[in-house]
Amino acid sequence: MLGPVILAASRSDKMRRLISAAPVTKPVVDRFIPGETVDQVVPIIKDLTGKGLEVTMDVVGEDITTPEQSYAARDAYLELIGRLEELGLGTKAEMSVKLSMFGQALEGGHELALANVRPVVEAAAAIGTTVTLDAEDHTTLDSMFAIHEELRKDFPGTGCVIQAYLFRTEADARRLAESGSRVRLVKGAYKEPAEVAYQQKAETDKAYVRILKILMEGEGYPMIGSHDPRLISIAQELARTAGRKLDEYEFQMLYGIRSDEHLRLAAEGHRMRVYTAYGTDWYGYFMRRLAEKPANLVFFLRSMITRG
Repeated sequence: MLGPVILAASRSDKMRRLISAAPVTKPVVDRFIPGETVDQVVPIIKDLTGKGLEVTMDVVGEDITTPEQSYAARDAYLELIGRLEELGLGTKAEMSVKLSMFGQALEGGHELALANVRPVVEAAAAIGTTVTLDAEDHTTLDSMFAIHEELRKDFPGTGCVIQAYLFRTEADARRLAESGSRVRLVKGAYKEPAEVAYQQKAETDKAYVRILKILMEGEGYPMIGSHDPRLISIAQELARTAGRKLDEYEFQMLYGIRSDEHLRLAAEGHRMRVYTAYGTDWYGYFMRRLAEKPANLVFFLRSMITRG
């Protein structure tokens, strides 16, 4: 029951100021967000890839209010891509982007977001990697899918994210499970109304399995975004049943959560990609991590008490 409360807090400016200013917050945030700048996160990328893992990089920040902020977000990703090229990590690191950060919610936002994300996708392709469009709340998805379809005309490896808790997602999965597509399936981490989304974890889990079966039996490339041991086991079984080889799908997990499992899956020969976020505007991302799993909230509160 705490999840919806935390998600509501993620949109509260008052809570943002309170938590961001608390001196005990940053050491806890560092568990999930290992840096604020490219220079700070480069050693993390080197460490993860040196262990046989792959990464997807997210420059955090989504609630922008001006076109100038959207241009800054674009430039931050272009800077990241430049550093990845210098490190020769184009084949081990991709990017995850939220179109809201690229201006999607502003006036004329669909066209603005497309114009901002295209040079990022072009630059990523030039160094041998790609971009995945993250899913946000349900009101943004038609725009996201339209931008995804447009980008795939020139950059067919552009990926997208679908969320199991939304009623629409099974139909989206059938449409997306085509040759060459890259689709990350997650449970979902936004506060959504009962009219559009399952409200109970058990229902979301059942939907996750149904949707993953669609993706595994399709012709695209499924990306399993989950830390749930049961769903990971089911994913492996669905892959075997569908006759997929280990390089025909991948697992994705968040930086700072179940790190031992990252290494275990990689050691078994699976492609294991670590979703690694960095940047100064970390509040919304951090609060969704707390809402996703009670253990994350317990960790945060215990750390606050201990450090306080």
